Amino acid sequence: MSKTITEYITNCPTCIRMKTSRHRPQGLLQPLPVPSVPWSDIAMDFIVELPKSLKHDTIMVVVDRFTKMAHFIPLVGLPTSTETASVFIREIFRLHGLPSTIVTDRGTQFTARFWRAFCKGLHITQALTSAYHPQANGQTERTNGILEQYLRCYISHLQHDWVAYLPLAEFAYNNQVQRSTTMTPFYINTGYHPSMLPGSPLETNIPKADERLSLIHKNYRLVRTELLKAQRRFKFYADHHRRPAPIYREGDKVWLSARNINLFCPSRKLGPRFLGPFAIDRVLSPVVVRLRLPSTLKIHPVFHVSLLRSATPDPFPNRVLVAPGPVTSVSDNEYEVETILDSRWRRHRLEYLIHWKGYGAEEDSW
Repeated sequence: MSKTITEYITNCPTCIRMKTSRHRPQGLLQPLPVPSVPWSDIAMDFIVELPKSLKHDTIMVVVDRFTKMAHFIPLVGLPTSTETASVFIREIFRLHGLPSTIVTDRGTQFTARFWRAFCKGLHITQALTSAYHPQANGQTERTNGILEQYLRCYISHLQHDWVAYLPLAEFAYNNQVQRSTTMTPFYINTGYHPSMLPGSPLETNIPKADERLSLIHKNYRLVRTELLKAQRRFKFYADHHRRPAPIYREGDKVWLSARNINLFCPSRKLGPRFLGPFAIDRVLSPVVVRLRLPSTLKIHPVFHVSLLRSATPDPFPNRVLVAPGPVTSVSDNEYEVETILDSRWRRHRLEYLIHWKGYGAEEDSW
């Protein structure tokens, strides 16, 4: 009897939907591949809604995943996809060339048609985080925290002069020994340490060019070794707070956490904690899956397994349940038409050139 009661409660769909999960999140840490050379793999993010300083209120943070070198770029407002591309060319490409991969969140700048076409044209691979899982871009999230901490220590109580401290913050960050590499980002990139004070004495035995190149390549190999060690260390500590995820397969059914989804319900506190169950459409990696979502749930269908919960067949199919309401959400992918600019016939279909409300001309599309 006790076993039957436990099984009955464990598989209760209403309980699963409405009760908050108290388990450690599923999915052990899956580190990104370690780059082999500087500035081949970068991560980008924005710090927004800062107090205005010389009209700037946003910082674009770009981090090289190999050397950990960062650039902090002040901006006037959150940029569009076109403006982001212009800043990238002006501040990153001119110094370091084109990366092979850019890791970002799913901000509108990085999911816009223009940015996707921009990266495709330059043979840059976009690595977007899965839905509601910003930890995948942890490199810049951590750098953002360090930068904010630095600025808090030095800016005035009016907080209007932070732009003046950005160059100093960038130099201090790039000249600090990173635990993961055991070197400073500046030294890994250039092969020497920058002068801290004017008039510092120069070394008399300047190495030859080939010796310098040999030293730089030696540092690259050492850095990669240290990064691999750091990844193993971070994974060890991170996995203490996680539990292994089930081995999901296509067709398996899972419950989806409603924590980050804007549902059409009067109160989030009294709303469901899990939605579904939904079938897995495709397993993209051991910790990322694509779900078959209903058309009313207008969100990106790729999720980290920490947001999922296995759905087992109910051994009591005849139980009386309160029918759940329809699963609907505020759309992240619907856009309002502002103006129809043009029309054309293409492949026996009438198409319209649309200007989308709230977007610039660069996002106009057929």
